[in-house]
Amino acid sequence: MKAVRLEATGQLSLRNVEKPAPGSGELLVRVEACGICGTDRHLFHGEFPSKPPVTLGHEFTGIVEQIGPGVTGFRNGMRITGDPNISCGQCPECQRGRVNLCTNLRAIGIHRDGGFAEHVIVPEKQAFVLPDDLDPLHGAFCEPLACCLHGVDLADIRTGSSVIVLGGGVIGLLVVQLARLAGATKVVLVTRSAEKRRLAESLGATATADASDGDITDRLTSPHGLLPDGADVVIECAGVAETIEQAPSLARRGGTVVILGVMPQGVKTTIEPFDLLFREIRLIGSFINPFTHRRAAELIASGIIKVEPLISRRIGLGEAVEAITNPARPGEIRALVVPGLG
Repeated sequence: MKAVRLEATGQLSLRNVEKPAPGSGELLVRVEACGICGTDRHLFHGEFPSKPPVTLGHEFTGIVEQIGPGVTGFRNGMRITGDPNISCGQCPECQRGRVNLCTNLRAIGIHRDGGFAEHVIVPEKQAFVLPDDLDPLHGAFCEPLACCLHGVDLADIRTGSSVIVLGGGVIGLLVVQLARLAGATKVVLVTRSAEKRRLAESLGATATADASDGDITDRLTSPHGLLPDGADVVIECAGVAETIEQAPSLARRGGTVVILGVMPQGVKTTIEPFDLLFREIRLIGSFINPFTHRRAAELIASGIIKVEPLISRRIGLGEAVEAITNPARPGEIRALVVPGLG
């Protein structure tokens, strides 16, 4: 079968590899779609821990083609989404219920072969059924939505809250929808892209702001701004130093800042501890998706969360290497790899 393999840092190629066979408690899944995440680009550049050689791709959906010994909850022909993050269940963090902080965490598409391939192996406990009539491309959004759900859970958005979302990529646009679903009455998305600002407003943002148009803190939180005195919650979704440094200044006194965007490993930013102390700002990191993948699958299946507008392009495996090794195209939200194309 064909697979996109990370051979080493900076070395990505499309190769013919042996089709895998499911072991005990595993499913062989024919991949229908797999999203290209910013983390895939970090992996290529050596900016996120991984274990090459490995097939990349952790945002996938597909059809069960073969079940391994001991599998009881699935049958051939089912459409599933896979939670890529596999915890050990035995370490102290797992025993505390913090499975996303598992010291032995292994992820499909990062430490073991993933979904940029014609087939992928998924442990039964990591698979969640999707409706037969669901657009398979929509199923590929379950993993990023699950990560967003964790961030919104940590933010503790209450009915009537105000929220500022920094970044207009797929994470920011999913968070806008989740914030409204959680009861926020004011949701402001900040991005330089006019196209993404328009899309955010169509998906539920009550207002948007151009990050390149003057002092965004003054424009949003001054007495004449959109949210005088700041937002109850600020969620950083861009994963860049500028917005991470900016986020606390946009929160009200006693507000919450959630870092959801992924920056390259080793990059440092500047934050003023006195400001966090004096205004008692909660600064929280949000890592992957503990116990949220099933909720994400249910939201995608219900159609409550809109993902069709987030699909920028569909490409085959033959185009995936170029797409991953280069920056996302201007205005691109999510490119999906569809192994059946080309």
